[in-house]
Order: sequence, then C-alpha cells, then structure tokens
Amino acid sequence: MFDSGDTSFMMICSALVFLMTPGLALFYGGMVRKKNVLNTMMHSFIIMVLSSVLWVLIGYSLAFGPDHGSVIGSLEWLGLSGVGMEPNPDYAATIPAFVFMAFQMMFAIITPAIISGSVAERMRFPAFLAFISLWLIIVYYPLAHWVWGVGGFLRNMGALDFAGGTVVHISSGVTGLTAAIILGKRKGLGTEPMLPHQLPMTVLGAGLLWFGWFGFNAGSALGANGLAAAAFVTTNTATAAATLSWVFTEWIHRGKPTVLGAASGAIAGLVSITPAAGFVTPMASLFIGLIGGILCYFSVSLLKHKLGYDDSLDAFGCHGIGGIWGSLATGLWATTSINSAGADGLFYGNPAQLGIQIVSIAATISLAVIATIIILKVVGAFTPLRASSEEEETGLDLTMHGEEAYPDTHERKLLPSPALNLSSHKAIINQ
Repeated sequence: MFDSGDTSFMMICSALVFLMTPGLALFYGGMVRKKNVLNTMMHSFIIMVLSSVLWVLIGYSLAFGPDHGSVIGSLEWLGLSGVGMEPNPDYAATIPAFVFMAFQMMFAIITPAIISGSVAERMRFPAFLAFISLWLIIVYYPLAHWVWGVGGFLRNMGALDFAGGTVVHISSGVTGLTAAIILGKRKGLGTEPMLPHQLPMTVLGAGLLWFGWFGFNAGSALGANGLAAAAFVTTNTATAAATLSWVFTEWIHRGKPTVLGAASGAIAGLVSITPAAGFVTPMASLFIGLIGGILCYFSVSLLKHKLGYDDSLDAFGCHGIGGIWGSLATGLWATTSINSAGADGLFYGNPAQLGIQIVSIAATISLAVIATIIILKVVGAFTPLRASSEEEETGLDLTMHGEEAYPDTHERKLLPSPALNLSSHKAIINQ
C-alpha cells in the first residue's frame, strides 16, 4: 500500500545519495595536482549524466527486471516500460516504483565514479567514457541483480549486503585496482612530488559524502521506519570510530595526525559499515569501524607501496579493502534482532553465514577483474587508454578539455570585462 511518509523519505534519501557524487568529485579533485583537477571532477560529473541515461534505457531492467536464470534481469522494463507510480511489492510495497528506480539509480551513479580515483591523472577521457559505459552493462547491472534482484543467485543463497558492500564498493575498488595495474604508474611517480593541490576541497568532499551516506544506508531500509533509524545510527558510529582509528594509527606510525588521514578514515568507516548497516547493533558497528579504519590505513600506507601498484587516490585501499572487510564483518555480527529479514552471523551462532559472505565476495571479485581486463582490451583496440607522456606532463585539464582550473597570474590580468563577448575573451586569452 502506498505510504506518503515512506515516499517522502525515500525521495529525500535519493537526493542525498545523488549529492554523494558531487561530493566525491570534490574529494578526489582536491587530492590531484592542479593541472588535473578539472579532468578528475569531470569524471564524476559526466558519470552523473551517462549513468542516469543508461539506467533509464536499460540498466534498471537488467538489474531489477524479471529474473533470467538467476543471473540477469530481462529487458521487459526497457525504457522503464511497465515501471510507474504504483508500488512494486517485490521490492518496496509502500513507495512508487519510480521512486525505488530513482533510489537505485543513484547507486549506479556513485559506483563507477569511485573507479575514477584509481586511474586519475593518466587515463584518456574518450577511453574512460567507453570503459565506464561497458562496465555498467557488463559488471554493475548483473551484479546488482545477483545480490538484490528477485531471483538473483547470491540473494537466493542468502548473501547479506544491506547497501552495497559487494555491489558498490568491492566491485569498484577491485575494478580500479585492475585498471590501475593495466594502465601502469603515473609519469614521475616516486621521482617528483604528487601532493594534493587543495586539501580543504577534499575535506569538504568528505563531509558531503558523510552527509549523503545517511541516505545511502538509512534509505536502504526503503521506508521511514525503525530499521532506517538503526542504519542511521550504525553508519555514524562506524564512521566516527574509523576516523579515530585511522588518525591514531597514522599518528603512531607516521608521527603526526593529518587532515587527509581524518578524511580518508571517515570514508573507510562509511564503506566498512555499508553492507552491515541494517543488520548489526551499534556496538558491533563500533568494532567494524575501528578495525576498518586500521585495515584501510595500512592498505593505503603500506600495501600499495610494497606491491608497487599506483592506485592514484586509493579507491582500492578504501573501497575495495573496506568493502571486503565490511562484507566479512556482516557475516560475523549480523543479527535477526536488528533485521528479521536478514540472518544471524557467526557471533550469533550461525557460522554458515560467514561462508556465504565469502562466496559473495569471491563472485564479485571474479566478475570485476575478468570483465575489467576484457573491457579494457576491447576499448584499447579502438582508442588509446592512456594519455601520452606529453599529455600527462601538460596535464589532462588542458589536453583533454582545453581549460584550466587555476589560470596563472598573467592570464588573470588579461581576463576581459563582463561587457566583452566570448570571441573577444578568447582573443585576449590567446594573445
């Protein structure tokens, strides 16, 4: 039965999740060098429009449409045919199907945007567009059906993923790592400074992500109810705990607590709690966050340097590792006292749940890695994947988009008055 309160709540949550992608653009944009900030932010912005169109045309039907072989949805809802203002009781009985569709669309937007953090400062824009388009169709839509779609084989198996530990974070983090290895390291890595150009931008982005994440996790209850309240509390608790554990671990390990570390710790906590948010108690979320912050810190500070891969903005270190930990933690701490539709985990007498979580993690990693390798090979056959040395040296803002985020002092002095037309503006800049 349609419920106006649930509908209002879910529309607000959808808007909150949408805000996360601009927040991610700021988070990532502040961490790159100033010659690449526009290109980095453009990755997130273009995905907002690209993924929205694909979701309406084909994505929603493949992810949540009538099941085919427990692997993919049918094309019955192509172009949202048959999806309308009445609720679909298979997914959310109290909100219009349009609202459920829109909420899930926001997940399909933020997920590929996360990948961009691993390939920042070196992937050519045309190749990025082609890769993301194919990745959504080949990886995200089937995976969403496996885990959340009625009839999906991981859902049938009993895998628990409240808001996207496997579907969003493991898939994007592992994909980012695979792409980073195939592309190779950034030019000059290890021999020249690659410091964040504007940390206040990154902190602002982290704050917007934290804010939007309440819609991400609490909204996954699909109604304004007690489960949404529980997810809200566990989300904030785990995030705060992970921020503290990252900061103090860094303080002990490096000698100083950094603002970038605090922002990264918050993301680690948000990721870690995502699959468990609606299945665990607040105290369990505290432990999930504390451990998640430490694991992600060492992944970012030690693991990538030891193994030698260039995960530019630590998408794998935070989202891949955090998502894996959170999915495992769900198998440890899940309890039906919080969510009767879930299951008890190992610590509540059901060790089998942990095994199911491991299977879901393995299936997600396998699909993401194999598909990413194939897609990059196909895209690379038609257009170069990586910027040339000259393009990388100049910066992707100018070479890919023909503009700069921070024109130098000479250019600022030449900027025309508002009364001048565009052609005059270009003429002055080019002098």
